[in-house]
Parts: sequence; structure tokens; C-alpha cells
Amino acid sequence: MPISPSSSAQAARETVAGRLRDIRKSAGLTVTELADRCGWHHAKTSRVENARTAPSAKDIHLWCGACDAVDQAAGLIAQSLNAESMYSEWRHQVRSGLKQLQDSWVHFFHETQLFRVYSATLIPGLLQAEGYASALLSLIADFREIPDDGEAAATARVERSKVIHEPGHRFVLLVEEAALYYQLGEAEAMAAQLGQLLTAGALPAVSLGIIPAATPRRSHWPLETFHVYDDTFVSVELLSAQVNLTQPSEVALYLKAFEELRGMAVYGAAARSLIVKAIEALH
Repeated sequence: MPISPSSSAQAARETVAGRLRDIRKSAGLTVTELADRCGWHHAKTSRVENARTAPSAKDIHLWCGACDAVDQAAGLIAQSLNAESMYSEWRHQVRSGLKQLQDSWVHFFHETQLFRVYSATLIPGLLQAEGYASALLSLIADFREIPDDGEAAATARVERSKVIHEPGHRFVLLVEEAALYYQLGEAEAMAAQLGQLLTAGALPAVSLGIIPAATPRRSHWPLETFHVYDDTFVSVELLSAQVNLTQPSEVALYLKAFEELRGMAVYGAAARSLIVKAIEALH
């Protein structure tokens, strides 16, 4: 079974917490003694050591200083920052609006050469038509209880997606057949979206695979939406957060899952047939 992204982020936090606990114990200090030296309540020490509270850079400096282990502070700070960056809650990411979130990825998209995307329930963002994207992003804004800038965000998403027409990039996109039937917006917008799939799937740089609903699941069930950028970075979308993975073993696991899912998909005429069938179902 694949590693849970949220569990992976927690495991990284626990590694930092364990190192801090070992440093304290090596210095021969109790939880209370360390807290006294650092100037905080002993409960905070316990929360940090049990990975319930993430230590700040200042906390780590004080901790290592209290334990005569200042030389370990820099490495621990870097490790802690990496652990916290793995798990980024959507509520923090969307504070400045959904349009700003789309814009924040533009430079990264231009730098990425190979995109791999798997989506079980939605048309991938790179292939979204503006009407579909606007309906989706407005739903997200409503659910997150933030100001609705869905239309502006959709325009920014479509603008960002023009990268699929630029040379130097390749796109391998896998969509479960069920995603073709989850209607977002009016039927007209959904039809336009499916029509855009037909067009985008014919682009030279795009490989669009549809996994038929009737495909026997021998090795993989539908997973959470995930994106693999080149061979070094995986972004996994959960309901509560986005999890960013760079650990080679975890990236390799998602690449393995992607290749197995890719083997279940149909392409070309067979994929177009499934999309046309979904369009016909709208009428």
C-alpha cells in the first residue's frame, strides 16, 4: 500500500522531534530543566518532543544552546523547515485568493520539462477549460469560506496552462473515466470541457490516457490526485492540504504507481471514444 502523504510529513516531523529529544537526554537534562534554560513552560518541551508542536528556528537555537549542542542547530533547522514545507494546509495557501495560488506556480511550470498527472475525479488543471475551471474554483472558494475569485482564478489557470503549447515540455496525463461524468457548472460548460479534452489530447506534447471504469483493478485502486514534476518532486492533493514530496524513495513510489496506472489506460481513438460517449451522455 502506498505511503500516506500526510503520514510521511508527520514522520519527518517526528524525526526532528526525536533528534531534539536525544540531544536533551545526551545533555543529561530533564524536560523541566531544559524548559527552564530555554525560558518556556515544560509542556512546550513535551509537545515538541512528541511532534505535536513544530519548533521555530529560535526554539531550536535555544534548545541546542541549552544542551551544548550549538553545532547541530543549523542542520536541525533545515530539517525542520523541510518537514513543515511538506505539508501545506490549503487554508494557508488560499489566504490571498485562488488567483494568487494559480499565479504562484507559473514560474515552476515553465521550468518543468516532464509533467505527469493522475486524477480520479477531475479533469487535470492543465487541460481545464475556463468555464469548468471557474465552476470548480468557485465551489472551492465556497467550501473554504473565502472570497470567491473563481472567475479571475480560472482565467489565471487557463493562462498558466498555455505551457502545454510551449516547446521543451512533455505532458503525460491520466484520468479515470468517472471524471468525465462529474459535472461542474452548466451542461454547456461541461460539454466545452470535454470538447477541449479531445483537442488537447491530439497535441504532440500531450499523452492523454483514460482509465476505463470497467478496467479490472489488479494492482491499483483510484488514488488521490497527484502530480509528478520531472523525476524529483511530487505534489499530492488532499482535502485539507497539499503534500510536497522530494524524498527519492517516495517519489519513486509515486512513479511506480503512475506507471502501473498508465498501463491500465487507453489512448488515441479508444480514449476519444470514451470522451465522446461522455459528451453524448450530457444530452
